[in-house]
Amino acid sequence: MSFVIGDFVAVLDDVVKGTITGINNTEVLIKDDTGMIFSYLPSELVKLDENQHELTAYSDINNQFLQDKITESPKKKSHHFSKSKNEVIFEVDLHINQLVNSTNGLDNYDMLTIQLETAKRKLEYAIQKRISKIVFIHGVGEGVLKSELIYLFKKYPVEYYDASYQKYGLGATEVYIFQNPN
Repeated sequence: MSFVIGDFVAVLDDVVKGTITGINNTEVLIKDDTGMIFSYLPSELVKLDENQHELTAYSDINNQFLQDKITESPKKKSHHFSKSKNEVIFEVDLHINQLVNSTNGLDNYDMLTIQLETAKRKLEYAIQKRISKIVFIHGVGEGVLKSELIYLFKKYPVEYYDASYQKYGLGATEVYIFQNPN
C-alpha cells in the first residue's frame, strides 16, 4: 500500500494511530494526537478512512463502524447445545475471532464490548427460553473478560462458578439460571 504525507493510519498489532508526517525508503513517520513521533515500516501500517479514525475506547460505542462489526455474521458458530444427563447446556464461545470476521479497526475496548454484548444477549435468550445452564467459554488471558462477566451475572437471577475443568479447562464459567416454576 502506498502512503502519502497527511494520511491517517493505524499500526497493525498496536494501538498507535496518527498522521503521516514523513516518508523515506524504509520507514514512515507517524505523529499521534499527543505529538509523539513514531517510526514504522509501511507493511506495519494500514490507512484508515475518516469514519474509522474516531473508533477508540473514548468514542461513542454506537459508532456505525463498530455496529457493523457487531452485526456481521460470524464465520463460525459461537454457541451450541449439548445434552448431559437429560439436561440441556447452552455453550457460548466468547473468543473474539468467533464473534466477528475481522478485528481490524477494533481496539481492546471495542472487542470487550462486543464480547459482553454477546454474553448479555445469550444470557437473556437462555432466560427467555428457560434453559437452566449456560457455559461461557472466555479463555484464560488476563481475566478482564471473566471479571466483567461476573459483574454482568450479578445483575441476573443466576449462580455462576467455574465450568468443568475436564471439559473446558480453566477458561470457562458455568451459569445456573434460577427458573420461576410458574
